[in-house]
Amino acid sequence: MPRVTRGPRSSVSDRPGRLKLLLRRQRYLLRPVGWIAMASLVVLVCAIAVRSVFPGDSLMTLRERFGGATALAGLRVTDVVIEGRANTPEPLVRAALGVNPGDPILGFSVETARQRLATLSWVEHATVERRLPGTVVVYLQERRPFAIWQNQGRFVVIDRNGQQVANQNVAEFHELPLVVGPGAPAAAAPLIDALADRPELRKRVVAGVRIGERRWNLHLDNGTDVLLPEGHEVAALDRLMKLQQEHALFDRPLAAIDMRLADRLVLRPKPEPHTDAAAVPSSRNPT
Repeated sequence: MPRVTRGPRSSVSDRPGRLKLLLRRQRYLLRPVGWIAMASLVVLVCAIAVRSVFPGDSLMTLRERFGGATALAGLRVTDVVIEGRANTPEPLVRAALGVNPGDPILGFSVETARQRLATLSWVEHATVERRLPGTVVVYLQERRPFAIWQNQGRFVVIDRNGQQVANQNVAEFHELPLVVGPGAPAAAAPLIDALADRPELRKRVVAGVRIGERRWNLHLDNGTDVLLPEGHEVAALDRLMKLQQEHALFDRPLAAIDMRLADRLVLRPKPEPHTDAAAVPSSRNPT
């Protein structure tokens, strides 16, 4: 019987074809695709079954039933990830989301959850993602604290647009500028920006007081009030800085520095303290 000799395994004739090599290399990628396709098929079948069994139910009810059906296939929330949260209390975020571990991951509306999150005072924008098989991801873009607004004895943290974001634990933001009076939040940003560009003046300002919802007074740390002109605050601040450098106005006992008129400066001194005349004892001896 003739001996059959085999060529070396590395010969060209033994190499698999290109298609076989490609499939072999991509088999690890094809497995997840297969699982996703199977899961999608299960979801589709469950959706058709729920719709056919309960044809008259509302969309919300159908979603709940559909979520319950898919939960039997293992599609439940296993993890809730919250990103971007700094000042919003986490319990408020989870309560607004309305989803907890163990709930059917397909049994809630992503858009409804996003709308509820957007109603939280700190939240400027929210995104909710559902990542199968069991993860819910929340992205928060929070409002940035910009100033503290005092009005009628109440203190509220506001953002740059004047939106109120917090009225509790305000003391934690004591380094923020203070603005006072009706209409102050909406008009605060230009004044605070102008003061930030003039740090020597900024450190002397205790509060910006909105007058008649038209213009500002600056209350300084020495008790002096600076009356700024309406619509010309920046020019007035530059003039005020120059007057301080040349005449040390802030070191004088002034009640007010009135800058509302462009052609003149009115200085109002603090009233002199009243001293009562000391009683002079009589030198006559009583008889």
